[in-house]
Amino acid sequence: MTVIGRLLAHPLTRGLHPDDPRTTSVRRDLIRSKPFLQKIYREWYQRIIEVLPRGEGGVLELGSGAGFFAELCPQAITSEVFLCTGIRLVADARRLPFADGSLRAIVMTDVMHHIPEPQAFLAEARRILKPGGRIAMIEPWVSAWSRFVYARFHSEPFRPEASSWSFPSTGPLSGANGAVPWIVFERDAARFRELFPELVVAKIEPCMPFRYLFSGGVSLRTLAPGWSFPLLTFLERLTQPWMRSLAMFAFIQLERR
Repeated sequence: MTVIGRLLAHPLTRGLHPDDPRTTSVRRDLIRSKPFLQKIYREWYQRIIEVLPRGEGGVLELGSGAGFFAELCPQAITSEVFLCTGIRLVADARRLPFADGSLRAIVMTDVMHHIPEPQAFLAEARRILKPGGRIAMIEPWVSAWSRFVYARFHSEPFRPEASSWSFPSTGPLSGANGAVPWIVFERDAARFRELFPELVVAKIEPCMPFRYLFSGGVSLRTLAPGWSFPLLTFLERLTQPWMRSLAMFAFIQLERR
């Protein structure tokens, strides 16, 4: 983390290693204690819930530990890569314990860029999703603005220039490349279509250039009071014509043919 990042670090997260399950518990408490950040997560969860297909089959949430998606979607199968409070399943996204064609949806928030072998995860998703099933996720995105922000204020690696989709697995959460979703679905879109013709990219919506930064996320101090959320939401809407240059995140939806 940069000097600026260390100065803005939230006191509760200092000295904690991301691979320690206690860190996930602290982050869950932080989301609850920061009204601005909690509103962002609710907005993200509602966006995901909007695209869940109806019908039979489970809804699997990957990386549930720090969040509260199941409160808005009680049928969700919550999971994490290690045992922690509030989850139903400990599982690796590259080897998921579900039968072929048994799920109608896989959802995640800030998770795919932590999966060391995205290709293995996508192969598993293709296997376990029903025809018409969907993957819905909120992930970091690459733009001119996000390159600047993630390089200076974020502790996780952010490497849009990486030649490979995979990255070293230093630990369940410490290993990362925040640019992976953009690499897979935007930069290397032709390769993705060749490898996974059954998984169609239905939507990519770049979003949220400023609000998450003001919230401080799960590691930094909050930079805006809760009452400012509607105002900053309005200001972000004004930036919509330039979102591809300003977005820090994207909503991504895939559909299984």
